[in-house]
Amino acid sequence: MERMEKAKCSLPFLLALLLLASSLDVGGASAFERQEKDRVLRLPGQSFNVSFAHYSGYVTVDDDPGRALFYWFFEAVEDPASKPLVLWLNGGPGCSSIAYGLAEELGPFHINADGKSLYLNPYSWNQAANILFLDSPVGVGFSYSNNSQDVLTNGDKRTAKDSLTFLKKWFKRFPQYKGRAFYITGESYAGHYVPQLAQAIVQSQKLTGEKSINLKGYMVGNALTDDFHDHYGVFHFMWTAGLISDQTYKLLNVFCDFQSFVHTSSECERILDIADKELGNIDPYSIFTPSCPGSVTFSKNKLLKRRHSIGRIGEKYDPCTERHSTVYFNLPEVQKALHVNPAFAPSKWETCSDAVNENWKDSARSVLHIYHELIGYGLRIWMFSGDTDAVIPVTSTRYNVDSLKLPTVTPWHPWYDDGQVGGWTQVYKGLTFVTVRGAGHEVPLHQPKLSLVLFKAFLSGSSMPTFTGLDDS
Repeated sequence: MERMEKAKCSLPFLLALLLLASSLDVGGASAFERQEKDRVLRLPGQSFNVSFAHYSGYVTVDDDPGRALFYWFFEAVEDPASKPLVLWLNGGPGCSSIAYGLAEELGPFHINADGKSLYLNPYSWNQAANILFLDSPVGVGFSYSNNSQDVLTNGDKRTAKDSLTFLKKWFKRFPQYKGRAFYITGESYAGHYVPQLAQAIVQSQKLTGEKSINLKGYMVGNALTDDFHDHYGVFHFMWTAGLISDQTYKLLNVFCDFQSFVHTSSECERILDIADKELGNIDPYSIFTPSCPGSVTFSKNKLLKRRHSIGRIGEKYDPCTERHSTVYFNLPEVQKALHVNPAFAPSKWETCSDAVNENWKDSARSVLHIYHELIGYGLRIWMFSGDTDAVIPVTSTRYNVDSLKLPTVTPWHPWYDDGQVGGWTQVYKGLTFVTVRGAGHEVPLHQPKLSLVLFKAFLSGSSMPTFTGLDDS
């Protein structure tokens, strides 16, 4: 019966196929032909079959320097024509959404410890939506530019501009998704990328009236939002969790309170070095789980560079999944299967780019004003926070939410999954805040089942599930 249901095609889906067959993409090729060129048939190390289609390739966002962004798109497991489209972005700045969001968090394919084989993630977000992963900006992952200076001149403004151009061109390649309910999600430094891209979409549509991107809302997790509140929340969390001394806590508040996360002062860096030593060899992105042997811990300018390695939850814990990704995505046969252009493939694929991170040109000190603007526009906006992250902790996000001074709709209360507290939540007018219990910086990695519950609630616009005494329904 299930197979028969999957085979049925609705009238809107058939119309979309007709549109797809007739539309033309760049160079005169039909969108269908371009999609088929990007279709991934099978991956090295894939010992299982899947019921969904997936595609990867490049979209050129600036012809003159030849800036091209790499994407990997997964259709929903069931009935993709009825599901929304969701873009996922990782931060850094300079870290790959393929490396983290896809390969160890919410993507359908995760990498085994041998670095050469894959396993299916039962809590992949494409259980509920069509998921698009984007390596942004150029210099990240497989994204590239013909002009080497582009990698050294990235910043918030150009990233938002290029991401908007990417979306407009991607919808031409996949016209069956034009007008589909569209959401943007991400974590960490994507706390800048996500609202900035949402703002760029809204402003572009106001100017042009073009509505192919049907933006409905966005959701960010453990998100960099406002330098003052973020720093204050980090220091507060580390101190209350017993990770740093009273003296260091006081000095951090004196020397680092208004510093940028990207560009810090020498005085602030000196105190961060002291905090690093006091923390010891723990993973600040997940303070209660083991760190990968030999990994770099908390360090002055590495607050947001994704240096640690944390692993697979649900089976034997593996804190070194980043190493597995590095092995897998450097395999020539993997790059060939993903349609990576050998002329522009990095000499060594890395999870994060030092060149991008260390040469970041503009980083907004706050994006809170964008929240006010987009709340007024009527978008669905959610913020979530894993409560064992010391990098952008729950305290930072709570200070940011409080500073928006939004009226409360539903007071603070626990939410449940399978009769257990999954976290806490509060609903405000224009924004919903959710914590995820026992999750670190990468919520879908540490609490994959809870993250899927959260994602489904966000998409439906419903409140987080409450306790019934029997189950979580």
